[in-house]
Amino acid sequence: MPSTELKEVIYARGHENIRATHRATLEFTKETHLSKKGDCIIAVAADKALADLSAEFKAALRKPNAKLTVRIEAAGAKALVQAFGSPQLILSHATDAVVRKSSYVCSRTLAIGADKAACDLPRELVEKLKDPQQQVKITLAVHC
Repeated sequence: MPSTELKEVIYARGHENIRATHRATLEFTKETHLSKKGDCIIAVAADKALADLSAEFKAALRKPNAKLTVRIEAAGAKALVQAFGSPQLILSHATDAVVRKSSYVCSRTLAIGADKAACDLPRELVEKLKDPQQQVKITLAVHC
């Protein structure tokens, strides 16, 4: 059976308080404010959260063997994160999307079993993500 790839592209921006030091998750959000406690957040003011993803994309991500590639790009710097979907995914949060190394699932969870968290992103990329004027492109590609 041939595999299928579906994509969603999310545009967000950087923020001066981005630290990207969390060891278990990374997150992007529609919120525009970010305190220094949000150490997993890598981009703010996103134009989409989980609730905004297409029904077709969500269905593919919920397939038992779904794999997700998250490509994060800002001013020529980039990172790839590999993770997995799950039939347990809720994918309904109105403002957030969280990629987790663990298997924990809640309404904010986009994917589980990730090979990277915020702390694993290249520091060159993180420096660019600290610029509030920096546009960030996040490409989600689900393979099932």
